[in-house]
Amino acid sequence: MDKAYRTIGKSILRTDAVDKVKGLAAFSADIDLSSPPLVLKVFRSGIPHAKIIKIHTEKALAIEGVLRVFTAKDIPGKNLLGIINKDQPLLAADKVRSAADAVALVAAETEEAALKALDAISVEYEKLPAVFSPEDAMAADAPLIHPKGNQLAARFVKKGDVEAIFQQCASVIERTYRTSMVEHNYLEPDAGIGYLDVDGTLVIYASTQNPHYDHKEIVTLLGVPDDKVRIIQATTGGGFGSKLDLNTQGFIGLALYHLKRAVRCVYTREEAYLATAKRHPLTIHMKTGADATGRLRALRAKIICDTGAYGSYGIAVMSRAAVHATGPYAFEAIDVESLCIYTNNPFCGAMRGFGTPQIAFAHESQIDLHAEDLKIDPLQIRLLNALRPGSETATGQVLTHSVGISQCIEAIRPYYESAISQWATAEHHPYKKRGIGVGAMWYGIGNTGVQNPSTARVEMDLSGAVTLYTGCADIGQGSTTILTQILAETLGLSPEQINVVAADTQFTTNAGATSASRQTYISGNAVKDAADKLSDVLRTEAVNKLRVSKKSLVFADGCVAVATNHEKCVDLASLAKRIHAKGAPLVWQGYFDPETVPLSPTDGQGIPYGTYAFACQMAQVVVDVLTGEITVERIVAAHDVGKAIHPENVKGQICGGTAMGIGFALMEEFKPGETKSMKDYVLPTSMDMPEVIPIIIESHEPSGPFGAKGVGEPALIPTAPAILNAISRALNQRIYTLPANLERVLDASIQSGHFAGRKK
Repeated sequence: MDKAYRTIGKSILRTDAVDKVKGLAAFSADIDLSSPPLVLKVFRSGIPHAKIIKIHTEKALAIEGVLRVFTAKDIPGKNLLGIINKDQPLLAADKVRSAADAVALVAAETEEAALKALDAISVEYEKLPAVFSPEDAMAADAPLIHPKGNQLAARFVKKGDVEAIFQQCASVIERTYRTSMVEHNYLEPDAGIGYLDVDGTLVIYASTQNPHYDHKEIVTLLGVPDDKVRIIQATTGGGFGSKLDLNTQGFIGLALYHLKRAVRCVYTREEAYLATAKRHPLTIHMKTGADATGRLRALRAKIICDTGAYGSYGIAVMSRAAVHATGPYAFEAIDVESLCIYTNNPFCGAMRGFGTPQIAFAHESQIDLHAEDLKIDPLQIRLLNALRPGSETATGQVLTHSVGISQCIEAIRPYYESAISQWATAEHHPYKKRGIGVGAMWYGIGNTGVQNPSTARVEMDLSGAVTLYTGCADIGQGSTTILTQILAETLGLSPEQINVVAADTQFTTNAGATSASRQTYISGNAVKDAADKLSDVLRTEAVNKLRVSKKSLVFADGCVAVATNHEKCVDLASLAKRIHAKGAPLVWQGYFDPETVPLSPTDGQGIPYGTYAFACQMAQVVVDVLTGEITVERIVAAHDVGKAIHPENVKGQICGGTAMGIGFALMEEFKPGETKSMKDYVLPTSMDMPEVIPIIIESHEPSGPFGAKGVGEPALIPTAPAILNAISRALNQRIYTLPANLERVLDASIQSGHFAGRKK
């Protein structure tokens, strides 16, 4: 039986709910200062590849209201950005590598003057040949995008003799899969505002997922001491990975440094489409083999990842795709090569799942093809091959606990069997074909095979009030609420009694990026570590007061009490005063870094993650073979989250992830040079949402805070595979390129012979 918790597992009111509902939450573009800030606008290259000969700013500077036009020569520090590898200039100095590259920055008194200045700037270029596909960029005679070559990096995962195992397989499937470039489409475009504090500190409010990374980049960019830059995360209207990269912050910092006046930079939606990170499009060549019983045995894959003009998170995406190529299944032999290639396309970065949604499309299509080939039920073949405690992954990691994929599959079973039964007896429409599909996934929590620690600080004052200081950026996923629950549970308080200071580099230490579904697990553990230290000090002092053993003491209602008699207690304020009088600390730092082993560069062996999330989803779809329209009627989503600290938040993540997965599956495709704003891009709306049945599976993770793992990115990953498998079942024809838009569905309908009046 689960332990009874006071706060954990309860769907409390989120800490940000009231302010957001009342419209009081301050987003970057809405923050008011005592005097109107200057307007910043960015002049971008407009061409994909060229040498810069000369930048002409004279006419722009002559416009009334224009104070300054900055170029690369005005950057006092190092003009290179990038969270993994430094390859992207804030302002291009000698060369542009994409049409989005920033060349100059205008600071003006008004929006009108700033826009006029952009029109007045001109640049002399020597155009260079450009490449827009990774295959072209890999050619021997391809133009060099970066001096060291067009291949950013490679990741290999190898185990066993793949060729020998393939020879023994009864079913061998080899296919090529392609996924699209995708825009993040967060509700709030990138924005920030900055001013100079009384002590000369550059203060920047930003829409960001990692304020401490922003701080480090701007300090380096400007060549100033750490304490002269302060980053505060403003209320952030979504990120999904794009706001991990530096967007407006660098421009704000540069203008503040020179002008010593408040400035604001807000991207238009068109600028966000042009200049911010995209989801990496992947080409995946995959070959898998299974024996006659359906047991998967061997996998070979080559993954080609288009990272665009700059690296951003490309190495992380490439690596995670390689590690996750097997899906949540056991294989004897694996041979995966994953390449990350520069092109002159918009740069690609982190987006919910880091390459796992793309690779899941491939491995889940493969397993359905094996099921079809061997005449095995798709759900049953997944259960047969599912990872279990004791299984060894492709990287040689032995899983010992919290492997909930089998439970997820079994949770789907009653819905799946019911849907199959109803499908078999339903009246069949001649032009509307029904399909049922399943998709499964696994997802390593945190960064891949590298250190990714978090810190937190917990402080109690002499009145017994508790404050949590965390660098964790809440971008709408509810992390501040979760961390508050963890602290409140540890100290026996209600969440309302906890004060929180979050994502402000002047007062908080580094919690790492809000990415890779890491904050509940990693920052949650850091908070619990700090809380446990304070808890131990308080209980130790209570022993002196209550004259009982420390083991017999518990926290309850703002007191430390004897477990068997809560009336025998001492309140926290009294304990705080006694501890302070002895000169002992009431401030404690917490730290956590998952136990990982770096992956070998030759064969990818190692321990990339401390724990994994698992999921299985089922999709029911209707395909109109006359129009190509897909209606997703229902998604049943079972997710192993370790422990649901806030169940309604978990369900919300699952529903939101499902919506994003529908877009990835059926409609979202960013085409460089063609897609310029939302008018050119198809997004799912409320009208596209099916019935979603979220199922929470709790497979206790011993290393997680109260057993928790994460769900933010896993919520998205199995949706597209389930939908595509359902479409395939409806049409008896498989689609290998995402999205499965009207044209591709109609082509599949024609190929299958379903399209009325047309031949195959």
